[in-house]
Amino acid sequence: MRTGLICKKLGMSRVFDSNGSHIPVTILHLDKCQVVSSMTEEKNGYSALQIGVGEIKDKKLTKSMQGHFKKNKVEPKLKLSEFRVSPENLIDNGTEIVASHFVNGQLVDATGTSIGKGFAGAMKRHNFGGLRASHGVSISHRSHGSTGQCQDPGKVFKGKKMAGHMGASTVTTQNLEIIKTDSENGYIFVKGSVPGSKGGWVILNDAKKIPLRDDLPLPAGVKGHDLSEEAPAEETPATEEAPAEETPATEEAPAEETPAAEETTAEEEAPAGEEAPAEEEAKDES
Repeated sequence: MRTGLICKKLGMSRVFDSNGSHIPVTILHLDKCQVVSSMTEEKNGYSALQIGVGEIKDKKLTKSMQGHFKKNKVEPKLKLSEFRVSPENLIDNGTEIVASHFVNGQLVDATGTSIGKGFAGAMKRHNFGGLRASHGVSISHRSHGSTGQCQDPGKVFKGKKMAGHMGASTVTTQNLEIIKTDSENGYIFVKGSVPGSKGGWVILNDAKKIPLRDDLPLPAGVKGHDLSEEAPAEETPATEEAPAEETPATEEAPAEETPAAEETTAEEEAPAGEEAPAEEEAKDES
């Protein structure tokens, strides 16, 4: 189980895939998301991370919150939220998490506060059909009708669908697809609509009803994790090329020395053998 992220909803737009198909997306912004504090099973009885985003002036905080941020050596954050994680996915305080925490094509659950509609009637709030539009109905075309029985039970049961306040409640939309992410600018593009109004806070979590993918960064997509993965890839060819260049040099050296040694021996022996008979012929003539 990994930590989630706190994002700000900027609005909706669209992108085009490689085939030219139009995809509606919601743009979410990740603003300096850092780990503020962590809870462990030994100390707190459960393992979780407190994540903070945004910036706020220190004077606007209460004394207790000022001490909380100073204790963990983290700058004051505008929005805080706690996420349950596995003990192996705990992260150090102050670690910054970037948009690449989620990968393209991954499914996530988005939780936000829905847009408030105020006091709404039964037809809008609960999708009632209303009464007849003409004969026999007077000024009650959109009313909800009867709400109870007779003297027994003599009341309206709790939870009865009636007119009332609508919206401004916590809503979760499950299994939304991540189209793409931009770690440098902190943007996350999610396919479809996300609960909440523009400028509202949205919490993104890994989809609970879908198994986790194998290519997700663990314990989280912290800042700089992409660079650390690319560094070994660049060093590997350099180490492989060095022995490749040295090997031919060591093989050629003995090949050049061997003929030289053979030629030297042949030259030294050949003249010595030829001069010896010439001297013997001169002695016989004399």
